[in-house]
Amino acid sequence: MSNQHQQPPPKCFSFTASRNRCLKLSFSGAGLRTTTADIGDGTRVHCWIPKTPNPTRKNLVLIHGFGANAMWHFCDAVRYLAARFNVYVPDLLFFGKSFTTRPDRSEVFQARCLMAAMEANGVGKMALVGLSYGGFVAYSMALQFPAAIEKVVLCCAGVCLEERDLGNGLFVVNTVDEAAALLMPTTAEKLKELLKYTFVKFPRTIPAFLLEDFIDEMCVHNVEEKKKMLFALVEGKKLSQLPKISQPTLIVWGDKDQVFPLELAHRLKRHLGDIAEMTLIKNTGHGFIFEKPKEFNRRVTTFLSKPQPPLPPPPPSTKGRLESFLSKPQLSPPPPPPPPPRAKAAGVHGSR
Repeated sequence: MSNQHQQPPPKCFSFTASRNRCLKLSFSGAGLRTTTADIGDGTRVHCWIPKTPNPTRKNLVLIHGFGANAMWHFCDAVRYLAARFNVYVPDLLFFGKSFTTRPDRSEVFQARCLMAAMEANGVGKMALVGLSYGGFVAYSMALQFPAAIEKVVLCCAGVCLEERDLGNGLFVVNTVDEAAALLMPTTAEKLKELLKYTFVKFPRTIPAFLLEDFIDEMCVHNVEEKKKMLFALVEGKKLSQLPKISQPTLIVWGDKDQVFPLELAHRLKRHLGDIAEMTLIKNTGHGFIFEKPKEFNRRVTTFLSKPQPPLPPPPPSTKGRLESFLSKPQLSPPPPPPPPPRAKAAGVHGSR
């Protein structure tokens, strides 16, 4: 039956909202609960955290990409990973229930907010898995907080892109505006186009009303803020200005990725050098975490389970030096030097 003859369900029912409720039950069944950290300045970060963290397990933060909320991105990974790590799954700002009134739309600000949320939830050291846009945020966290981040997994994250790549034909879009229109679709046809670029194989007969329902639930909120996030990601970016992270890094890519082409994976490996290893998941695209979830889970777990090599101590931050200085006991000022001895007047004793 063609899509045009299928009648949409009543407006009072949403398949997307229904799946959201199912995912909440799934995450809860995996041993997680929700919490929202108010980190000040009008910023709050919603996160799934372990109901009972296991002190013998490593902490693992899963950072999602553009599109839906965090649950949709990691629905096929959370149960497997939560059985092996203390898993934390935050919503990035302007996704899910996370929000800020601050004007900063950079991945650097996103990274600082996530770190503040992890600290609020008592997380000290951690490993990161960053998916697509989430990989940019993970990379920034590793740069800004090297003492806290032990390992990094970057999944189809074009961290090494340059602004000129858009005009040079590396991507399926030529401008940031075109990228925003693709990543935040407003019609069923646009969403189908996005799915075509995201997956090697996808159902081509999805009813239009299901696609429109997803758009209404996931793609129409905070649109302007998300556009600014994309502009901040690209404008003025040059590989020569990208600092290198120091943590052991796994680069995971679908070998047929059309959103962030494979060239960016090789570019990132060359940039990071020996601290990084790269693995390709065959016959998958940008959405390999959905196409081959078991393969993804296995490779991530193998990498994170390797012994942690010692990291060089990070340079002390200005904040640390200031706190160290302020914590020192206040020393009393040295006493003033004694006055010089008074010279005896000549002939005084002799006149008596």
